[in-house]
Amino acid sequence: MLRSKPPFRADVVGSLLRPQAIHAARAKRKAGEISDGALWKVEAEWVREAVALQKDVGLRACTDGEFHRRHWFLDFMERIDGVEIRGGLPVRFHNDSGDLEWVPPRIEVRGKLKRTRGLAVREFEGLRPIAEASGLTPKQAIPSPTILHFRGGRAAISTAAYPEIDEFYADLAGVYREEIKALYDAGCRYLQIDEVNLAFLCDPKIRAQVAAMGENPDTLPATYARLLNDVLRGKPADLVVCMHMCRGNHMSSWVAEGGYDPVAEITFGGIDVDGYFVEYDSPRAGTFEPLRYLARGKIAVLGLVTSKRPQLEPKEELKRRIDEAAKFAPLDQLALSPQCGFASVLEGNRVTADDQKRKLELVVETAREVWG
Repeated sequence: MLRSKPPFRADVVGSLLRPQAIHAARAKRKAGEISDGALWKVEAEWVREAVALQKDVGLRACTDGEFHRRHWFLDFMERIDGVEIRGGLPVRFHNDSGDLEWVPPRIEVRGKLKRTRGLAVREFEGLRPIAEASGLTPKQAIPSPTILHFRGGRAAISTAAYPEIDEFYADLAGVYREEIKALYDAGCRYLQIDEVNLAFLCDPKIRAQVAAMGENPDTLPATYARLLNDVLRGKPADLVVCMHMCRGNHMSSWVAEGGYDPVAEITFGGIDVDGYFVEYDSPRAGTFEPLRYLARGKIAVLGLVTSKRPQLEPKEELKRRIDEAAKFAPLDQLALSPQCGFASVLEGNRVTADDQKRKLELVVETAREVWG
């Protein structure tokens, strides 16, 4: 039951803990002691180590660990013409020790959206030769386009630039199609769209916040599904696209909770992707029952191994949960991964590099025993 193409039975989501050398180089860049080019060179050197780690643990696909990013979506979004970073958007994160207040940047659309430069192409061009020399499939992650709407709603989108919201969605999809084509032309055949907002819309508290913002949490999933399908319209047949669904991942903390039930049918059956990386590392994610909507031929990569805590999950418990999921989706349509990256932001989760390696090894070992 091995898979010849991604997503693989054992797979990886994206970000990895940044080595101290990258933190030091970023501090020097912030102080004006080194150039952007010098920082990039340091990061690129450590991408080789990231790929080596993923090969050593037995993975067949790899990412660059997002070593060239300070934040999982910010670096990408701010390169789009018309997008501005203005102020902050207070968010309450939760963890096993209590709550964590953080103010991630607020994104506003102040002009017409255009792609006049690469958004993630340079990252992929750096990863590809290293990955292929190691015999691995390079995987590029990009943030979902829904972020440009969800993080402020209509109020954060200029009515002068976009008097009609449909024009905004059309231009946004066009920007993404151009970027995906550029990635494909650069050799990318495995793409991941990091989509948190559909999972957020499963949380009653966040749904109430969305309603207070003037949006309809009942209709947004369909709106976002149309946007994502427009983004993927005409994609090459040999480009594998997966969607990662997450409830927040900031320094071992999360934002949302609630099962996938409110969005399952339209997400697992109505979005034109090849697979889904689904967070299932805690009861916050609900049951596996929503996987009954998984369309034939699509893969659900179960995020059963948490990246938020150092403790290793018992292998037999992982197998039991895979069996439980297989009651709602065929085992041949399932795979295994961590529930998220290990460092969606520079600071990373509260785990060590050794914890990270052992977690990835656990994913590979368990997948081999389950699927062969």
